[in-house]
Amino acid sequence: MMGMQAAVLVAPQRFELREVAIPAVGRADALIRVSRTGICGTDLHIFNGHYAADRLPLIPGHEFCGTIAALGADVTHLSEGQRVVADINIGCGTCYWCRRNEVLNCPAMVQVGIGRDGAFAEYVALPARLVIPAPDAVPDAVLALTEPVACVVRAARKARVGFGQSVVILGAGPVGNLHVQMMRLVGAAPIIVSDLSQDRCRMALEAGADAAVHDPDDLRDRVMQMTGGRGADLVIESVGSPRLYSLAEGLIRKGGHIAFFGLTGPEAALPVNILRTILQENSLKGSVAGMGEDMHDALTLLSHGRFRTGAFTGAAFPLDRIQQAFETLASRPGDLKTQITL
Repeated sequence: MMGMQAAVLVAPQRFELREVAIPAVGRADALIRVSRTGICGTDLHIFNGHYAADRLPLIPGHEFCGTIAALGADVTHLSEGQRVVADINIGCGTCYWCRRNEVLNCPAMVQVGIGRDGAFAEYVALPARLVIPAPDAVPDAVLALTEPVACVVRAARKARVGFGQSVVILGAGPVGNLHVQMMRLVGAAPIIVSDLSQDRCRMALEAGADAAVHDPDDLRDRVMQMTGGRGADLVIESVGSPRLYSLAEGLIRKGGHIAFFGLTGPEAALPVNILRTILQENSLKGSVAGMGEDMHDALTLLSHGRFRTGAFTGAAFPLDRIQQAFETLASRPGDLKTQITL
């Protein structure tokens, strides 16, 4: 193999299609020929220069699937030609946090497509221990959703949602829609969504929400009405807005929880009423990325059709049109996910 085509983000909002070296394959690594890669909200932050700007030039992309092109000499549990997805969180594998499946806290952690070159390219390499075989019957467009689904799997796991618990989801974009579907799977009820977009509110209802509110002034009254005046057991912020995080505190019941999920800027802070939080035994729970068993669970759920994926798989651009794919995202609210095909 010679070189490969890759979309290199050379500066904020500017991709260049370049021929670059195919990644080296270490003894414990796998080289994956990429089939599809989804555009994530994090990728959009990187594209706009709001995140990881110090790492440019960079090949982004971390929501991917593909087939194994080559294996390191020490890898025996995988085969060339095998369809796979991959956990993109690379930790040391031995520290306290890695042993607890909290890899993002590993001092040596790096993420494919964020801290190192990723999958907006023909090939990507990573440790073979993070590569997960995928069923042949599942289409590439669905397999490429494994990583974002793993994120909501982990959020549900962290929040310890139980049957019949009421949930408010702030934001009905791609990840908000997946949160709706995840909450329905774990038995939450009612599920109330809030988004300024009436189209995305409609899509949230189609995905299984019990109510969708597009007027922020109506939200608290609707939540109280649907929860017997108590407030929600759980509020998930899936946008990354300090204003919405502040709003969440007024939507939970006494003893309720707020799931911190949407990414904000590094300086964003939230004033919390400490005494009320203590006396009411409220809690704040952070969660950001699926890893380890979250990825396996996400793949199992997708393989068995537990998520409605139609709105996530319709928009696809070839690698040489990646600039257009990013620039038109905001004008295509009906496409919950845009994928790059290779």
